[in-house]
Amino acid sequence: MSKPLILVTNDDGITAPGIQKLIALARQIGEVVVLAPDSPQSGMGHAITVGDTLRLKPNQMFDGIEAYECSGTPADCVKLAKHYVLKPRKLDLVLSGINHGSNTSISILYSGTMSAAIEGAIEGTPAIGFSLCDFSHKADMSHVDEWILKIIRETLERGIPKGIALNVNIPPRQQEPLKGIKICRQANARWEEEFDRRIDPHGREYFWLTGNFINHDKGEDNDEWAIANNYISVVPCLFDMTGHHVISRLNDDWDI
Repeated sequence: MSKPLILVTNDDGITAPGIQKLIALARQIGEVVVLAPDSPQSGMGHAITVGDTLRLKPNQMFDGIEAYECSGTPADCVKLAKHYVLKPRKLDLVLSGINHGSNTSISILYSGTMSAAIEGAIEGTPAIGFSLCDFSHKADMSHVDEWILKIIRETLERGIPKGIALNVNIPPRQQEPLKGIKICRQANARWEEEFDRRIDPHGREYFWLTGNFINHDKGEDNDEWAIANNYISVVPCLFDMTGHHVISRLNDDWDI
């Protein structure tokens, strides 16, 4: 039987250690094609390139693997792969990551890593975004292999519903081994932003975004709890952002 066709992308850029680890794992399972940004695209959310040129060129970094780098965003990479590079082949799985840093809770809305995975789901392909909750460029990823391989195999063998992308966050390496995997919900947590006002050498004002991540969730069924307790969190995510439960209320309450 032919191997599944797997697209690997990320938001940290094609040279990031995280994508190199994910490629090495994915090629144990399927035929891998890489299409990733040529520079870091963290925090880009689901941006796509519409008012500028989009450039694509082959990359020879990965021995024996077809790879390309793109001037666009993570979402651009998935679109280009499906509708140009791989056309008319059937793509079996989109993998994004491994991101350097957490993408739990509300961070999914800002994450380029998860936007690539969600773009895969929009295109009708099973998709997973992987993040390691360690922002270091030299983060220790030696504890992730068996878990990532398990999640990929389960996805390919048992499937996930159409329109769903999995948001997988992995705790940083600790002395004790990972406890396992928790299928859970997104925590009720958010960033409380502040802006640091500064002056550049030419006397011009500029701002630097700062702030703190505040977790308001006291439950034990969410991704923040899972990570804090040394579990891998898996959150199934929808791209349909409709507040379905509010439709009937607005129809009843509004004078329209």
